[in-house]
Amino acid sequence: MEQKMISLPKLNQLQPTLESTALKLMEEAGELAQAIGKYRGLSGEKSSYGENEVVMMIAKELLDVAQTAVSMMYVLEEDYQVDLNQALSEHVQKLVDRGYLQ
Repeated sequence: MEQKMISLPKLNQLQPTLESTALKLMEEAGELAQAIGKYRGLSGEKSSYGENEVVMMIAKELLDVAQTAVSMMYVLEEDYQVDLNQALSEHVQKLVDRGYLQ
């Protein structure tokens, strides 16, 4: 199974809650959607960005989404005692069960 490993830090200057992190995740996902749609001219607006610029904007926004998701994982572990290693194992098994992985 091919994997893309990413390690992102716990942000130590914030006091996120589950709700505030969920809202931030939606905000970041919206910015990712904007980079994919608007800056590639899919929204009907003309784009003045080149393809390489747009792809780099997409990558940066995707990492913002990932960082916020990791922040939510810390909240789940610390505030709700969620065992994310167990949740990850169950997630991977779900992917196997659905035929996405062999």
